[in-house]
Amino acid sequence: MLATLPLANEVSMSQTPRFSTIWKAAQPFAVGGAAGSFATVCIQPMDMIKVRIQLQAGMPGATTSPFSIAAKMISEEGFSSLYAGLSAGLCRQVIYTGARLGLYDQLTGMSKARNADGKPLPLQQTAACALTAGGIAAVLGNPADLSLIRMQADSMLPKAEQRGYSSVVAALSCIVRQEGFLALFKGAAPTATRAMALNLGMLGGNTEAKKHLAGLGLQGNALVFSASAVAGFFASAFSLPFDFVKTSLQRQGSAFTGPLDCVAKTLAAGGPLRFYSGFPTYYFRIAPHAMLTLIAADKFKSLLK
Repeated sequence: MLATLPLANEVSMSQTPRFSTIWKAAQPFAVGGAAGSFATVCIQPMDMIKVRIQLQAGMPGATTSPFSIAAKMISEEGFSSLYAGLSAGLCRQVIYTGARLGLYDQLTGMSKARNADGKPLPLQQTAACALTAGGIAAVLGNPADLSLIRMQADSMLPKAEQRGYSSVVAALSCIVRQEGFLALFKGAAPTATRAMALNLGMLGGNTEAKKHLAGLGLQGNALVFSASAVAGFFASAFSLPFDFVKTSLQRQGSAFTGPLDCVAKTLAAGGPLRFYSGFPTYYFRIAPHAMLTLIAADKFKSLLK
């Protein structure tokens, strides 16, 4: 019995480097998922109100005031309605934010390794890494994103059409059962485009802001906070039009046949500014989420060093 102990210890020691290698590769993705989930729990009510504003855009007598919409939701549906779709939101963050932050770290790391001068990446390389990571992550996370939109919009449908989703699993199952597996990727093109724009503003903006702000003498927490604030603004401004199209396509019973049809009809109905419906709410949802995600990711990375 005792003779087997050295062998067991030898096997355990041989497995440690392998585990270390796997964890090193998975760490950026785990950090991204954890940071995104933390931010989502904090920001979910704002996201819910933002979706309501977009879904009501153009409806007769509809209000775009976030305070009026929040008050109406709480009085008619209860406070918990502000957290409708939270399970789908967390699922989306684990997949989508985990992938986009993880892929961005991997891509920028590979790009830096190719640059023999050791200098920070130029803007065009940073932008390419952010766009690529955002597009790939969005396609992977589209089923969870679709289920989130369906859960958030469900109470706005006529009673006979409401699904009453109890969780993200129930929403995904219902979509596959009634619309087929490929329906999980409905709106994937505008979702990926929106994610690329958001990632360009958020991750690319954060990297560039850190580079320039550090040159001005900022460091530590002040640098992290300031850079994340700049990134939050650009993420909001770049991505809202694409988010509007994505939400319009993914809602239950959407009248649009595709992204181009949605763009054309929206332009005809309300002009270019219709795509910025609810910008203040969107900004106060996206910017804090981006800031919290980036700050949390920075802190998680520091703890894991």
